[in-house]
Amino acid sequence: MFFYMLITLSFLHMEDIKNQNEILLQEKNYQSEKIDSASDKRHYSKKFVVAILLLAIVFSSLTGSVFGFIAGTVGQEVTGKFFKNLPKGFDSPVSSEVTKQQIIQEDSAVVDVVQKSTPAVVSIIITRDVSRMRNMNPFGLPWFFDPFGSSGSQDSQGENDTQTQQIGGGTGFLITQDGMIITNKHVVSETNVDYTVITNDGQEYKATVLAVDPINDLAVIKIEGSNFPTLSFGESDSLQIGQTVIAIGNSLGEFSNTVSRGIISGLRRNVTAGGSFGASERLTNIIQTDAAINPGNSGGPLLDINGQVIGINVAMAQGAQNIGFAIPSSQIKRVVDQVKSTGRISAPYLGVRYIAVDAALQRENNLPFSYGALVARGEKVTDFAVIPGGPADKAGIVENDIILEINGEKIDQKNALGDLVTKYNVGEEITLKVWHKGETNDVKVKLEERK
Repeated sequence: MFFYMLITLSFLHMEDIKNQNEILLQEKNYQSEKIDSASDKRHYSKKFVVAILLLAIVFSSLTGSVFGFIAGTVGQEVTGKFFKNLPKGFDSPVSSEVTKQQIIQEDSAVVDVVQKSTPAVVSIIITRDVSRMRNMNPFGLPWFFDPFGSSGSQDSQGENDTQTQQIGGGTGFLITQDGMIITNKHVVSETNVDYTVITNDGQEYKATVLAVDPINDLAVIKIEGSNFPTLSFGESDSLQIGQTVIAIGNSLGEFSNTVSRGIISGLRRNVTAGGSFGASERLTNIIQTDAAINPGNSGGPLLDINGQVIGINVAMAQGAQNIGFAIPSSQIKRVVDQVKSTGRISAPYLGVRYIAVDAALQRENNLPFSYGALVARGEKVTDFAVIPGGPADKAGIVENDIILEINGEKIDQKNALGDLVTKYNVGEEITLKVWHKGETNDVKVKLEERK
């Protein structure tokens, strides 16, 4: 509007100049001084018109840019809302492109982790020499049950020999360049068997078991060699639910280096894992993930998006989908450090039997606390509340005491006494908060090795 007003004023002013020129032409008898003055006035008026026109052009450009920017911003917002409110099946071109770029970036990160980590992941093959009957017929019957006499000559029948058969498999990953491998205890728990490690490049190595953890489902084995690729450990204590994770393993003992991807579904889970022949093991403070973990994946790494090991795959939930578990790296590192320094894995113990205290037990026995561990004897006469000569006995803990805390960490349903003790090393001194005959005191205990 202002621009049009300026143009109108310019034209009016030009018309006024025209009239003045006519008057000046008619007044030929004016003095020369007045004619010169009118001429200067005309010259000044032309400059004024040019200045006004230039100002109008500059102002028009500026206002056009501002209004164009505002229009573009509002249009983008309106367009975004329009595409956002479209029915399902209609995608915004802008949002689709952004989503596509995000997917490409995340997939690229996963691919990069797999390419860098896979060389350090190994398959563990378990074999055993088993006897077989030579010259068996197709029905598995010895020659004297063969009505057709097709089992060969009698002097070779009934003789026994052996053959090597694969009886199991699992996964592990290299943690030192000289061939030290971490895996699950249940992968290498068989006796009188041979363990063979197959690396990613297809090389086979005979493996020996260095140490097994008596409490956690962890073991360390060794192959001979040098300059092996290795994986490094991340911090499992800083994990977040929903974080992307990648599992690599020898699925079903057949598909080596199978990769699955998922998220962390839960933290600090406590489960009881069942094995073959009715064996079971309690797993505490472990990671839950929806990344596919199948038989044979046991012992394989669970990696974060940076390619660091934040867990070791250990179990899957039976009768469920996408519920797998992994031992956190904080527990693995303690075991690895022990093996590197001492060549073995030792587990600490306190030396007490206890009952977990809760609100119900507090009411039934009129206890002063609704948490802690009540030191109590077992059903048998030999099931002492405090093991004679054990660490707790040496510290003066007796039956009916309630152990409330270990190093300031409360003992409750989420933190069992036994689970907290295993966080420490043999020979380490811990401080217990103990309720004893109406008084609460701090008691120092030096942990010893479990026999």
